[in-house]
Amino acid sequence: MSASSFPEPQHPEAEHFILHLSDTHFVGGTDLLHGAVDSDANLKRLFRDFAETQARPEAIVFTGDLADTGDADAYRRLRALVEPAAAEIGAQVIWVMGNHDTRTPFRKELLDSDAGEESVDMVYDVNGLRVIALDSTVPGQHYGEISEAQYEWLAEVLDAPAPHGSIIALHHPPVPSLLEPISFVELRDQARFGEAIRGTDVRAVLGGHLHFNTFSEIGGVPVSVASATCYTQDLNVAKGGMRGQNGAQGFNLVHLYEDRVMHTVVPIGEFSTVYEMTSKQLAAFSRMSEAEVAEAMAKHSKKH
Repeated sequence: MSASSFPEPQHPEAEHFILHLSDTHFVGGTDLLHGAVDSDANLKRLFRDFAETQARPEAIVFTGDLADTGDADAYRRLRALVEPAAAEIGAQVIWVMGNHDTRTPFRKELLDSDAGEESVDMVYDVNGLRVIALDSTVPGQHYGEISEAQYEWLAEVLDAPAPHGSIIALHHPPVPSLLEPISFVELRDQARFGEAIRGTDVRAVLGGHLHFNTFSEIGGVPVSVASATCYTQDLNVAKGGMRGQNGAQGFNLVHLYEDRVMHTVVPIGEFSTVYEMTSKQLAAFSRMSEAEVAEAMAKHSKKH
């Protein structure tokens, strides 16, 4: 090991890297969401901060509720913000329907499609990784459901394995409801969904809808729910209640390795610095004893 290098990593670099965002809830015009939340500003901040990392995801997956009331202007503003940011980092954009979205303007403004009210089910190839956008919405309702026709379509898609496996992205996640009111708007017949993907090449299920991060499993497949970029749900509430809060917004990083999928939660916003170190300083730390590290960290922290 050279004087400036880190120890040899135990795992190779990820085969695939995806950004998972959800519930942007853009409103029409210049109004604030619920009179308090600037959804546009939150998303702009996310991309501005992420650009500084110089990370290069292959795709950005939005798992629904892109517009708060399905307003065409909201979709146009969202697309105008996202596509240049995605192009800057070389990422493909994958849009997924949510219960607040409306299929006709969603298709027209985001997909340049005139298919109208047809279910928005699509398949994307991300360098050998298959990403399936599955429309779990029921027009006019807030709960989610997968139709028999959709299950038949999904079975056909999954019949032939993809080179690097598949990911299913849908709005209503197949997970238990931690907040009692959410049980009325969750994905129905989740057991059926689990059986539909069991034994297939599906490596992960990505969802949104809940406005908080959570992780689970169904049909032998891990489920990851991204929080919202607009507002989040406070889980410290009395039983039967709900409280939306303008804070704790975030997004997920999805790294796919040959033998596993890793989901990482990243908050949006600026926070006070405890310490900051360069790669050169960190490499030096990697060669120190525990006592030497503690002493160096104490000295370094005093500078901040």
